[in-house]
Amino acid sequence: MKSSKEALRTAKKLFAVSFVDGQLDLPTVQKVVKKLSESKPRGYLGVVNAYWRLIQLEVKKNRAVIESAVELEPSVKEAVVADLKKKYGEQIAPEFSINPELLGGMKIRVGSDVWDGSVKNRVERLSEKFN
Repeated sequence: MKSSKEALRTAKKLFAVSFVDGQLDLPTVQKVVKKLSESKPRGYLGVVNAYWRLIQLEVKKNRAVIESAVELEPSVKEAVVADLKKKYGEQIAPEFSINPELLGGMKIRVGSDVWDGSVKNRVERLSEKFN
């Protein structure tokens, strides 16, 4: 059985060839997974799991979840997306949602980065100062 380090090394090599023009290429990812599942090399489950985790991290890195308390104006949405594209690149995929619990403002999550400019967050931080 392959060690987890060896499986991760192999998965990283496969991950590196899964890009076309700097973008994750879905057909290539599918080919890699198909080839692994057909050939079933020694320790392939560890390789597949590590590869899948790398793919998930890459997808999350390029996904922006924008929550607001109310529906945003189209011009505000465009401005937010433009700012995110400047920071993260053209490949960013925005997803807008309404979360009334925020009370006001916005919360933006891109991968592990979070910007919370919501009224709810401000109230919680203020209440922590008084406790």
